[in-house]
Amino acid sequence: MFRILFHTPEIPGNTGAAIRLAAVAGAELHLVEPLGFSLEDAKLKRAGLDYHDLTVLHVHRTLEAAWAALGSGRVFAFTAEGDTPYTGIAYEPTDVLLFGRESVGLPEDVKYDPRITARVRVPMLPSRRSLNLANTASIVLYEAWRQQGFAGAR
Repeated sequence: MFRILFHTPEIPGNTGAAIRLAAVAGAELHLVEPLGFSLEDAKLKRAGLDYHDLTVLHVHRTLEAAWAALGSGRVFAFTAEGDTPYTGIAYEPTDVLLFGRESVGLPEDVKYDPRITARVRVPMLPSRRSLNLANTASIVLYEAWRQQGFAGAR
């Protein structure tokens, strides 16, 4: 089961969409506080539809708590400055796919944390700042799942 990790997300609609994404693709979703919204937010619930009960969701007070819960394994940090394209990774089902907050991405200390296996990018045209957080997570998760033959899908 792939694990998506959002570091301090700000926009409830993106996290709601990620809840739905995790449910339909069989991934876990991990959130690191502080969150820019309440888990009771109407926009979060609307974006997640009725998938909240079908999603394995964990909220961690700190990144250190998330690392402890996730255990050992590979962690791919997605950033516009990544050295490796997301299609250049041979994903494994226990990988952690780490994404930063919508406004600023991942902090430098997180991007260069010793637990990071690689800094990875999703290609974009020049002079574009970033992709939407939920869209980026979808692109990457589906590539990882595709490499596993969409295990468990019908």
